[in-house]
Amino acid sequence: MAGMVSPLTVGFDLDMTLIDSRPGIHATYRALSAETGVWIDADLAVTRIGPPLEQELAHWFPADRIGETGDRYREIYPAYAIEPTLAMPGAREAIQAVRAAGGRAIVVTAKHEPNAKLHLAHLGIEPDAVIGWLWAEAKAEALREHGARVYVGDHTGDVRGARAAGALAVSVPTGPCGADELRAAGADVVLPGLTAFPAWWDAYRAEFA
Repeated sequence: MAGMVSPLTVGFDLDMTLIDSRPGIHATYRALSAETGVWIDADLAVTRIGPPLEQELAHWFPADRIGETGDRYREIYPAYAIEPTLAMPGAREAIQAVRAAGGRAIVVTAKHEPNAKLHLAHLGIEPDAVIGWLWAEAKAEALREHGARVYVGDHTGDVRGARAAGALAVSVPTGPCGADELRAAGADVVLPGLTAFPAWWDAYRAEFA
């Protein structure tokens, strides 16, 4: 029920938290550039993964083309991005640690939800729920609805989402934001990566659950 808080519900970001989507996103931008005839620096774009797609497209396309171009990107994305994308080290184990403790693991991401689900299915990562199209503070909507006590992400936007939801902000510097930047944004915990999550999770549950 919305509003009910469970200490065993953990939210995870997707891109650069659970999955290394840089190769797939790079390939999709290259294909989109070839199709539209508009130069996109894919190498640069993949250093800024996290915010909604439209924010990146605004660097390359005029405002009146962003909507249709974003739709086209999402349409071709499965053909280019799913196969080359890898799970981040410790991603499966982090999800399993939550579920093994009787908890629920949810994914809350700014990504187009159908594409997010394709990634997770392809990689055999099985959260209890996947909620897309939410960025930064808007992620709090899903985190509150599912009663998430913890939110794990790689971006300062994820920290803002966790704090807006009243959840513990656990960060991993595996995306575009470094550990110091994440701490400055208000991260409660900064882990070196998801491989450190199960041990942290066990300690957290012992103290608070």
